[in-house]
Amino acid sequence: MTLKAVLFDFNGVIINDEPIHERLVNQLLIEENLRPKPGEFRQYCLGRSDRACLADLFAQRGRFVTDTFLNHLIARKAAAYLRELQVLETLPIYPGLADIIFHLRAAQLKMAIVSGALRAEIETVLQRAQLQEYFSVIVSGDANLASKPEPDSYLKAIELLNQQNPGLNLQPSECLAIEDTFPGIESAKRAGISVVGVANSYPFHMLQRCANWAVDYLTDLEIDRIQATLGKKASTAGMS
Repeated sequence: MTLKAVLFDFNGVIINDEPIHERLVNQLLIEENLRPKPGEFRQYCLGRSDRACLADLFAQRGRFVTDTFLNHLIARKAAAYLRELQVLETLPIYPGLADIIFHLRAAQLKMAIVSGALRAEIETVLQRAQLQEYFSVIVSGDANLASKPEPDSYLKAIELLNQQNPGLNLQPSECLAIEDTFPGIESAKRAGISVVGVANSYPFHMLQRCANWAVDYLTDLEIDRIQATLGKKASTAGMS
């Protein structure tokens, strides 16, 4: 078994924008005459799509919203997010990302983004950061799939990579996911994908308990060592 593809989460892995999202979610609640509660964003939103996050936040307050109203809330938040990006002179892209992408390209590995963020948000960031050409597949929160921790978005990314690359025959065991949250890690593992947890949102020791590997920073990611480990596992499995 060889590593063929690396699948990136977006918020908290590529861009350090979780504080922006938390502020915008809290603002939405206030506009709907609801009071934000400490710790609630991390509990219901971190690593999940806006749709799942907002539905749960409103349900916790006894407000069960229709799909139409949820769409309205998501659109309001998305517009506010894009306005926030416009006033930022420099996007908060995580250090080390460019080096990792360079290394993955040199190793001829496919790359995709698997995220609960909206496609317009992802594409805006990638274009401004001049990264869009490196990700041939984007599975976003508006792809009509179940939110993480369900495995659907990761499985869809593999399906799309196979469609784009006839003969690739990509399997989950040949992928590596890079995640920063527990729902994201669970999503990838339920899809049969090995996961690196990067300690951008939670401490290293917490990620170490549930991810296959954990790193403090993207710059600590050793793709060669992970490839070797996956290769050894495949050889051991072949001999058993």
